[in-house]
Amino acid sequence: MSAHIDSGGDRRPAGGILALSLPYQVVAAVALAGLGVLACLHLAMVFLHVAPSNTLTKQHGQAVDDWIYPEFEQNWKLFAPNPLQQNVGVQVRAEVADAGGGTRTTGWIDLTAQDAEDVRGNVFPSHTQQNQLRRALDWYGNAHDDEGRPKGMRGRLSEEYMRRIVLLRIEGPGARADVGGEVRRIQLRRVARPVPAPHWSTEKRSTEPSIRLMPWWDVTDADRSRTETNR
Repeated sequence: MSAHIDSGGDRRPAGGILALSLPYQVVAAVALAGLGVLACLHLAMVFLHVAPSNTLTKQHGQAVDDWIYPEFEQNWKLFAPNPLQQNVGVQVRAEVADAGGGTRTTGWIDLTAQDAEDVRGNVFPSHTQQNQLRRALDWYGNAHDDEGRPKGMRGRLSEEYMRRIVLLRIEGPGARADVGGEVRRIQLRRVARPVPAPHWSTEKRSTEPSIRLMPWWDVTDADRSRTETNR
């Protein structure tokens, strides 16, 4: 064991890494160096993710996205020059198998209103109630182009994720809005309602909602088996 001599001449055992044998000192030093490199790499990736478009992001944008999403996504909308001034809701309708072997289509079910009801008056609302549906919708939007086509694997995964969230809420025992049968297909729509200008403001702002209709999605056996596992 190594030691050092203090100002009084006493020999005291060394602490920290110096207290380890040489092989362990080497291992600890390499581990610390690796953690330092990883931390620097992570900070660099986050910086490139939030930075304006530049040469590096144009050349290596996919690598940056693969590192950031979904665990380290950064959301800076609160600090945007024009913060969001609308309430966004997600609604669903479903084609459900009936007793005669046909199908019936349900009315629109407001999933966002369900979450709002759960959060309202709740001192400690869950992360799922506050963010699951909203973040899933953001992911879906970012993973699809303006024509609604999925951008590779991320787009297809976002669709699967949305289907399974919806199935948990509308089908079977324990569902918040059970539609009373086996769901064959679902369709989502995004409803954005602008927040009215305050009464003291002279700003003229339309409050007409805008609706984005998503395509019908077939519910697969894989979707149903995953939701049964998560109940």
